[in-house]
Amino acid sequence: MEQGTIERDIHVNASPEVVFEVVSQPEHMREWWPDDARFESIAGAPGELVWRDGDTGETKTVALAVVEVDPPKRFSFRWCFTEPDRSGQALLVTFDLVPSGVGTLIRMTETGFRELGWEVAVLEEQYRDHENGWDHYMPRLGAYVARLVATP
Repeated sequence: MEQGTIERDIHVNASPEVVFEVVSQPEHMREWWPDDARFESIAGAPGELVWRDGDTGETKTVALAVVEVDPPKRFSFRWCFTEPDRSGQALLVTFDLVPSGVGTLIRMTETGFRELGWEVAVLEEQYRDHENGWDHYMPRLGAYVARLVATP
């Protein structure tokens, strides 16, 4: 298994401008991905994503740093840093938005797994965890966009 890059594509019936807001603004992002998102959509801005365990109520906070903001084409950020101060190696998540017919092709790419220096077993576990995560959250992204554009 390669464990270097995860790619997921979905097509939505919404303009790249609408989709860009959904993937780059915390108030939209928390509707389909984390329980909370706190960041400014400005290159270099620090932020965090928060997930709550529904059973225990415990939270997990993951630091991020916005990398690229190019509306309505691309939004990217780094997360899962090897150092708590957002330094060292990190995974890079990029949302590329490509006009396609009456909608938008959303291509999510996550890279940097091997660069984190994890032992093979940890790398495989983290890669699988992220694959499963994107398999869960990308359809939620599509469903949220559909609800958003259906609302008068």
